[in-house]
Amino acid sequence: MKLTSSSRRTIAAALSCASALLTLSACSGSNDGGTQAAAGGKFTIAGKVVQQDAALHKLLPDSVKKSGIVRVATDIPYPPFEMYTAAGSTKMTGLDYDLGQALGAKLGVRFTFSAQKFDGIVPALQAGKFDVAMSAMTDNKERQQVVDFVDYTRSGSGILVADGNPEKIITLDDLCGRKVAVQAATNQLKLLTAHQAACARSGRGKADIQTFPKDSDAQLALRSGKVVADVLTKPAAGWTARTADGGKAFDLVEDPKAPGGYDASPNGIAVSKRLPELTGAIQKALQALIDDGTLTKICDSYGVGSIAVDKATRNAAVD
Repeated sequence: MKLTSSSRRTIAAALSCASALLTLSACSGSNDGGTQAAAGGKFTIAGKVVQQDAALHKLLPDSVKKSGIVRVATDIPYPPFEMYTAAGSTKMTGLDYDLGQALGAKLGVRFTFSAQKFDGIVPALQAGKFDVAMSAMTDNKERQQVVDFVDYTRSGSGILVADGNPEKIITLDDLCGRKVAVQAATNQLKLLTAHQAACARSGRGKADIQTFPKDSDAQLALRSGKVVADVLTKPAAGWTARTADGGKAFDLVEDPKAPGGYDASPNGIAVSKRLPELTGAIQKALQALIDDGTLTKICDSYGVGSIAVDKATRNAAVD
């Protein structure tokens, strides 16, 4: 899902206020003083109890079994995947952080997270500074040349509407002939522009696309009724719907034909190619968390349950 550092900073800035206002009960703290999954014990996350699987622990590389730690790189903040528990805090939380704690509990080790600039994450993995990266990273073929991915979510663009969805918007087609907000120079603008031909064929007329420099501006237009919807990344839309005004400002549209969002692509846990045993262990642990519903519960606690995958695939890039 992540594309460029500038795109990440824009979205993070737009959501930082919301993330600071709400710390979900499903969230944990960080490796610098917050609660982490204790190796070998039970751990509760998003209402699910996760226990160590001894057979999966045996699959880990000897270096990880000896240290008891999986070193994780993440670029923070990028709500709802990674963020701080409150403004000014260094304690981490977020979908990726919670999933890391669940994986650690299942494997009987600790997943310790450290902040790293996004464009430096893959080089840091190659250099052996970290074992894995959990940072809403898009699984693509270029990155697969140097890391392996275990895919855990699939996400694309989503539609944010006013609370209660008064315009009854369900699909992109329902935006035809209406005013819709979008941040300039984004994939979401490309999506809307590409859909204009379908709008014209439908007889509803093209959408009146209103572009804004920041998504926070697009949200203001939606709040004031100047547009009927705001199109942004689905995880960001879900988190905004859950947190803005205590969840009473917006709703996330769930198109049954696009559960992960429009033009969805897989997001993966990137693992150093030096550690193939770790890739295999994480894949099996993730599948266990899928099978018992933990992954969906974690995603749902951040308003985006629909982006959870139903199978832990490896290197499933769609580009």
